[in-house]
Amino acid sequence: MKILNFGSVNVDYVYGVDHFVKPSETLASQSYDVFMGGKGCNQSVALAKAGAEVYHAGNIGKDGLWIKEQLEKWGVNTDFLQIIDGPTGHAIIQVVPEGQNAIIIHGGANRTVTPQQIDQTLNHFGSDDWLLFQNEINCIPELIEAAFAKGMKIIFNPAPMTSEVASFPLNKIDVFIINEVEGQELTQQTSPADILQVMTARFPNAATLLTLGEKGAVYSHQNTHTQVEAQRVKTIDTTAAGDTFIGYFLASQALGLPLEESLNSASKAAAICVTRKGGAISIPNREEV
Repeated sequence: MKILNFGSVNVDYVYGVDHFVKPSETLASQSYDVFMGGKGCNQSVALAKAGAEVYHAGNIGKDGLWIKEQLEKWGVNTDFLQIIDGPTGHAIIQVVPEGQNAIIIHGGANRTVTPQQIDQTLNHFGSDDWLLFQNEINCIPELIEAAFAKGMKIIFNPAPMTSEVASFPLNKIDVFIINEVEGQELTQQTSPADILQVMTARFPNAATLLTLGEKGAVYSHQNTHTQVEAQRVKTIDTTAAGDTFIGYFLASQALGLPLEESLNSASKAAAICVTRKGGAISIPNREEV
């Protein structure tokens, strides 16, 4: 069983600041770093470091070749990561002393996916394989339809949430992985219990994994309802924490571990991640977890 992650790759420009920039304000940063990132890239790294067989598909520019090389060093298969003319996607990230971040992203190469590229990539996968994707690439409806036709297990992390998501063929999704903000926008509900109730009613055959930050996470699928607490650590930088949780949870499930053990492993991995600066580079390996 293989996991295909058809997702974004970004160059992250990270600025340490006293507070988030306000309108009309010019703010000097205390630090500056460049990291590899993007939700897709981060989740592929987490999957690989957690022991899964993961293939990353998508697009980068020539300025992102160093990221491709690092993905390969960490065990991610990049056979389906194409190099195009134009810039790699990038993100400008502000990080305050409390560890919270504010992010602006530019899609770049991530927004140049074509239906032909999707078909050519999925020709190498079948009904025993999983498809994971986020909301940082284009052609998502085509990707869902192609994976559904293949009989793949389809896992959607609709981040960042946009109004376009409502028009996607969501009835073909097998697993939704969402945070509170995404859950609220999908369901128009505010409490975790109500979010899960609406998700179950709307998508009765799909599982929902609702991540709640410092309050842990809840997995719900038909008669199964499992909650895990977050680990208590000193937060340095929350970048890639959610992606780490997703990658570790899915890898653990793919390796056949029980649901509760998969959730606990994901919680521990995310806790380690937030004690470090950066995106993909902050994701721990399974031995650390």
